[in-house]
Amino acid sequence: MFDPSSDFLTTVTLQHLVQLQADARQLRVPRQQMARRRQQGQQHSRIRGRGMEFAEVRQYQPGDDIRSIDWRVTARRQEPHTKLYQEERERPVLILCDFSPSLYFASTGAYKSVRAVETAALLAWQALFAGNRVGGVLVSPGTVKVLRPARRRSAVLGLLQGLTDFHHALQHQAENNDGGRSRLNDALTEARRAARTGAQVIVISDFLNLDQTGVTLLGQLALHNDVEAVRIQDPLERELPASGEFAVRQGEDVIWFNAGDSRFREAWAARVQGHEQFLTDSTLKAGCRLVTLSTGESPTQQLRLNMTALTG
Repeated sequence: MFDPSSDFLTTVTLQHLVQLQADARQLRVPRQQMARRRQQGQQHSRIRGRGMEFAEVRQYQPGDDIRSIDWRVTARRQEPHTKLYQEERERPVLILCDFSPSLYFASTGAYKSVRAVETAALLAWQALFAGNRVGGVLVSPGTVKVLRPARRRSAVLGLLQGLTDFHHALQHQAENNDGGRSRLNDALTEARRAARTGAQVIVISDFLNLDQTGVTLLGQLALHNDVEAVRIQDPLERELPASGEFAVRQGEDVIWFNAGDSRFREAWAARVQGHEQFLTDSTLKAGCRLVTLSTGESPTQQLRLNMTALTG
């Protein structure tokens, strides 16, 4: 079970997140796989709604879309001219990381909050190496911070510093029994404002506090963007141990339970099944993909197995 004496399982440092760039290079999708997607038309679907970048104005030619006529240039030169656009090659990637109190927990491996931060860092580095612009939305009970996407190493470093600061704040709140409330919906609202059409939005959370408002916000995000929901889950949230008495702390409250109690096991299983069905139905309804990572394993290997889902 979880060993609280292992500091690297309960907290994060900027140095650790910077070092994860070496692991992130392992997450690149093989070229053969990308070529296969292009042949199958999948690459087109992944750039659904991506913005167009202005290239030049030239004289109108038969077959040009009349909606692209530049009327100002046409009036000035007294002959029709049309605007030409090219598809943006860079893709904004917005990483939303949830620091709700429920993530400061683990029964094995590292805290969910640590795995969430590591996952965010790995995906940020991977996006930068792929030539995309990287930004983020960080949310805790105290505040929401938006970092606009940019294609610079300094943008990723700024995101990693924010992840470190927010995790330290969560750790301080938990140790002082000041958990606060989830602000996942506030973060999703900010992500809607920050995400440009065609962006990839990766929402990292345990989704234990997802409600109908959050489902609606996810759906609104997915209308014009590709949205991935990355759930960080502790094994205890999926299945109880076969037997034994355990204590779970939330704020100042400590709840003891007997895993061998049949009625308790049935109630637990029903609750888990209900939440699983709600989350599956909700992400399907919202139009986003759901990937689940466990606290018991390093996120690098888990992400490597799930990169097809995360990159389309």
